[in-house]
Amino acid sequence: MKPDHLRYDLKIIASWIEPESTILGLGCGEGDLLFWLKKEKNVKERGIEIEESKVVKCIEKGLSVLQGDINEEIEDYPDNAFDYAICSQTLQQVYEPSSLIHAMMRVAKMGVVSFPNFGHIKVRLHLAFAGSAPVTKELPYSWYDTPNIRVLSLNDFENFSKQVGFKILKRAAINTKNNQKDGQLVTFFPNLFATYGIFLIGKE
Repeated sequence: MKPDHLRYDLKIIASWIEPESTILGLGCGEGDLLFWLKKEKNVKERGIEIEESKVVKCIEKGLSVLQGDINEEIEDYPDNAFDYAICSQTLQQVYEPSSLIHAMMRVAKMGVVSFPNFGHIKVRLHLAFAGSAPVTKELPYSWYDTPNIRVLSLNDFENFSKQVGFKILKRAAINTKNNQKDGQLVTFFPNLFATYGIFLIGKE
């Protein structure tokens, strides 16, 4: 898989990963990021994905991925088993995010977390003027059928880091286009104008 075939957010995450690292992908989907990292950076990968069809896709790519709930399966790994634990666009679907973050910091030296930014201006305007739950490209579900059980902004995650007790080592606020294939970094009022946040986190 060529770099330009990755989603824009995954390109940024990939750029943060050191070659020949050990990686745990949490909610790794069809394994696009793990596959690219394995091929281009020679990482040793493990993945956890709950949807059977996506696990099959991962296995077809030669990836080591098991089917299961990330909150449960991560407990089977020993302390400091990985260099990175990656939770990409999954945190908003987790029932106990603080427990997952603690588990990530236990099994890995560093973690990567990304999520849609509920503080984006389009979301705010929709709530203000329509008075209903927003449906956007980044949050494309109605309130009654969404897999996202939590909504958070970039500022929320920054505050969350202080409450839960982990360091933010690096951050990127982005906007995406062309079905998330392309995008740009947002540096001006990112909590207002970025559609996604990506954070590299470490132990406190």
